[in-house]
Amino acid sequence: MYSLMSDRANNRTRSEQGFTLIELLVVILIIGILAAIAIPAFLSQKSKATDATAKELVRTGAQAAETYQTDHSASYTGIEPKVLQEYEAAIPIAAGNGNAWLKSAEAKESGHGYVITAVAPGGDTFTITRRETGESTRTCKTETSNTGGCKTGSW
Repeated sequence: MYSLMSDRANNRTRSEQGFTLIELLVVILIIGILAAIAIPAFLSQKSKATDATAKELVRTGAQAAETYQTDHSASYTGIEPKVLQEYEAAIPIAAGNGNAWLKSAEAKESGHGYVITAVAPGGDTFTITRRETGESTRTCKTETSNTGGCKTGSW
């Protein structure tokens, strides 16, 4: 009987001991490896988000330019950021508060095309160029090592 009670006491003591130092170190090592994999992925998401605001802004500028062209005898001559802001008040034309802003908007020499550029908070630039033929191209340039939303030079 004494032996049976002694075995139960030993089992109870073993079950209450917890984890060994080696087991805890292995768990901490695994968590560290997972964090090292996940953190860079999360950091690039922020860059993609700020680049997305600049992309949306340059698209909004292009829509405002199309409205301007409709009002000015099918010509883009005279567009600039301030004019586009008059057509769409939500277009910021100066850097501030960590927002994307419209850096430039200008008509092509013939007046039948334009180039509009927006800057993301990280400094990346996104441009829409509309040629006289009506064809549009989208280009981008990164200012940081994190490519975010501009991996290939176009978007």
